Amino acid sequence: MQEQYRTVAREGVHETEINRSRFICALAPAATEEEAQAFVARIRKEHPTATHNCFAYVIGADASVQKASDDGEPGGTAGVPMLQMLMRREVRYVVAVVTRYYGGVKLGAGGLIRAYGGAVGEALDALGTLTRQRFRLATVTVDHQRAGKLENDLRATGRHVREVRYAEAVTIEIGLPDADVDAFRGWLADSTAGTARLELGGEAYGDA
Repeated sequence: MQEQYRTVAREGVHETEINRSRFICALAPAATEEEAQAFVARIRKEHPTATHNCFAYVIGADASVQKASDDGEPGGTAGVPMLQMLMRREVRYVVAVVTRYYGGVKLGAGGLIRAYGGAVGEALDALGTLTRQRFRLATVTVDHQRAGKLENDLRATGRHVREVRYAEAVTIEIGLPDADVDAFRGWLADSTAGTARLELGGEAYGDA
């Protein structure tokens, strides 16, 4: 399993013009293939008169799902360079749609490859990317008396606090890199005089 991956920071659009053709790249995070396809369908609806709406998406931290479409452009000149740009930049869980409005000047195969790949690269630069780190989910259970200080200490030491729930006892859900689990157990025992309980859960990705 990947220790970390990069994804696009937010949904957004970036436009460039090449030889009078407009290339509008829409980028969005997508957790599933269905989300990616829904985004492609939405962009197509927004640009019904465009010459082409080409797309590429990469789903999975290990890039297990990769799809691309040239949408009528010559084979391999649009979707594939878009996908290659996403892979080269190592972004995952992302969908890109490049909408082209033809401006009357043919670009040729090489020109198209540069234009479509470049549109995605420029959009990634404009919107920015985030790194997500793999975490082990863990739940710390502690009494009310120590909870406030413990939560502050967790945040002060840069721990990834996901949720705090108050009931008879206080449960604090955190994310830990696997390598830190043993050291964290020791730290927790010291901080709470051995009164806190630590339970390890599954894995998830969070902001690094």
